[in-house]
Amino acid sequence: MTQWKQVQHLEIKFLEQVDHFYDDNFPMEIRQFLADWIENQDWDAASNSESMATVLFHNLLSQLEEQCSQEKMFLQRHNLKRIKQQIEVKYRANPLHMAGVISNCLREERRIIATSSMLEQGPLETSMQNSVVFERQRNLENRVAVIRSSVLIIEQGVKYLEDMQDEFDFRFKTLQSRDPAERNNDHVRQEVVRLQDMLNTLDYKRKETLGKMTDLIKEIESLMNTPLNEELMDWKRRQQITCIGGPLLTGLDQLQNWFTLTAQSLFQVRRQLDKLEELVMKVTYDGDPIPLEKPQLEERVKLLTYHLIKSSFVVERQPCMPTHLQRPLVIKTGVLFTTKLRLLVKLPEVNYQLKVKTTFDKYVKELKVKDTFFILGTATKLMDVEEFSNGCLSVEFRHLQLKERKYVNGSKGNEGPLFVTEELHSISFEAQFCIQGLTIDLETSSLPVVVISNVSQLPGGWASVIWYNLLTDDPKNLSFFTSPPPATWSQLSEVLSWQFSSFVGRGLNNEQLGMLGEKLLGQHISRNECQVHWSKFCKENIPGKPFSFWHWLDSILELIKKYLLPLWVDGYIMGFVSKETERVLLKEKEPGTFLLRFSESHLGGITFTWVDQSENGEVKFNSVEPYTKSRLTALPFADIIRDYKVIVDRNVPENPLKLLYPGIPKDDAFGKHYNSQPSTESQYIPSVFIPVSQFTNPSTASFSSLDLLPMSPGMFDELTQKLSPVEIETAMSSPYSE
Repeated sequence: MTQWKQVQHLEIKFLEQVDHFYDDNFPMEIRQFLADWIENQDWDAASNSESMATVLFHNLLSQLEEQCSQEKMFLQRHNLKRIKQQIEVKYRANPLHMAGVISNCLREERRIIATSSMLEQGPLETSMQNSVVFERQRNLENRVAVIRSSVLIIEQGVKYLEDMQDEFDFRFKTLQSRDPAERNNDHVRQEVVRLQDMLNTLDYKRKETLGKMTDLIKEIESLMNTPLNEELMDWKRRQQITCIGGPLLTGLDQLQNWFTLTAQSLFQVRRQLDKLEELVMKVTYDGDPIPLEKPQLEERVKLLTYHLIKSSFVVERQPCMPTHLQRPLVIKTGVLFTTKLRLLVKLPEVNYQLKVKTTFDKYVKELKVKDTFFILGTATKLMDVEEFSNGCLSVEFRHLQLKERKYVNGSKGNEGPLFVTEELHSISFEAQFCIQGLTIDLETSSLPVVVISNVSQLPGGWASVIWYNLLTDDPKNLSFFTSPPPATWSQLSEVLSWQFSSFVGRGLNNEQLGMLGEKLLGQHISRNECQVHWSKFCKENIPGKPFSFWHWLDSILELIKKYLLPLWVDGYIMGFVSKETERVLLKEKEPGTFLLRFSESHLGGITFTWVDQSENGEVKFNSVEPYTKSRLTALPFADIIRDYKVIVDRNVPENPLKLLYPGIPKDDAFGKHYNSQPSTESQYIPSVFIPVSQFTNPSTASFSSLDLLPMSPGMFDELTQKLSPVEIETAMSSPYSE
């Protein structure tokens, strides 16, 4: 089943997540029509190769053109042409970005598919999806609806006041126009009494309307101070969690709807107050409540409008390099990065362009950092209505770069105590909003970013991003790493699982996390509340190893992404299992049963261990030297499993790998991932690379791997007969036990 068909079989709640990231990044119609073609392209590689991305960009346009020509339905053909034009305009100048977006979409699909099959959720993810959150949102929805209803009621009341006052004004002026000699007759006296009653009613209705306005303004203020602000803060917190691999971020459109309806209510109240001012200019009297109360109400409405619009200016998408979409907030100097801003208030009155200016490190002059940077590229852009979305005001910066500032006499500023990857920086955004005589200076900032100058610093920078966003929600705490707080294992283990689900499409189960916890914390009866310190996680080397825990784990992520992705997504790599546990699992299994685990002594290595029995019935465990990227580049790992051979002295080579733990036939597990064999119709004798190990001593419990040997399977036995054991041994590495 193709990946896209698997997506279509997901539950509604998962389909909504898929819908969200396609709406924001890439048209789902293209994914639907070109599903097979898209899945057969290497978008990961293209996202790091401009030439390859350019080729795929033009191929995509050709595929769409062909699809349009074959489409028989007029409306569908029209939509495809429109989408093709949009894609061409959006990505013509930057096909690398398109490749990164599609790569990310495919990875998010794999992640959601894997998540849907995993019933357990961690505490952070569960807290974002519990019934309390839904109940809070439903109450907010109801309160916004009540406010909108109250605004309409007050509007009707003001209209009633206007009609009543017009009648009073007409009667009063008519009475004034009568002959003074007639003012003492009964009819005139009755009219005076009627006018006095109307004036009393008018006064009562004015006080009633002002009272309703006062109550409404209090309700709007209460709404803004608690549930609406809580939802905004909750969305920003969820954005932090999404940035470090957590659940997909949704809810911004709903938040915009609440902000917009609240703003509309405030502007309507302001218009109603203006209307009351007009009524006063026509009719007023001693004790008139409007001149007394209106200025105070106007000031409160103005202040609420100011705060609402100011808080509605948000960073919709945090700074990110298109080549590393899964690792936002780490920016390399000289490399393009993108970010996107949105105004959550959508009003017809503000459908005009707002100029947004970008500033780097505006408020960190006082911090002692080693390096300072400035922005290159288009740092000022116009915020405009999004044509292909919900019509919100937004702006996307696509061509920003950071450059290190040069200092006179070689000085680089104050030297600080932190590593470069621990220094946090901020990108600020400013705009000026003007409406109905109200001028509001808008300002917001990104989450703290880490700036690197070499891609080798990326793992350390990403570790800093993880630690910061896991443990604080204060976006201005740029001195965080001067004294970073510890994380509990329950917090950290969930985030580590997210790294795998977001980066390589499948998270970690409890057993895998247990092995990682043991590696970090040792044997603890209750590990969840044990604290992990920043230095232990990222800065200190693992005892006896020349690398830290995080760099070891990050190297495994890279290994999976580049060489083991299909096998990992299918769940065939146990990966994180200690040697002791490995032996317990394999001990009672049939000879030839094997499992795959990551090396603990190599950065980015994977090995396999199988169980065997000696002639006297003794159980033996055999492991090969770990395969790292330098070796996996030459031969896919599934083919290594298929073709692996063992030579015992001068005997015929055989593959000892029969069953993948717990008992899956090897070909059933890996068959669909084998490379196709060379054609037998060729005039040449086909050859294959075969990974080989040799027993120089049958009692040895560990094996070493020979370099991959190009030869045909039929010739291999003949070759072993011609070469002496010494000659074979010369070509082999020394015995190794991982």
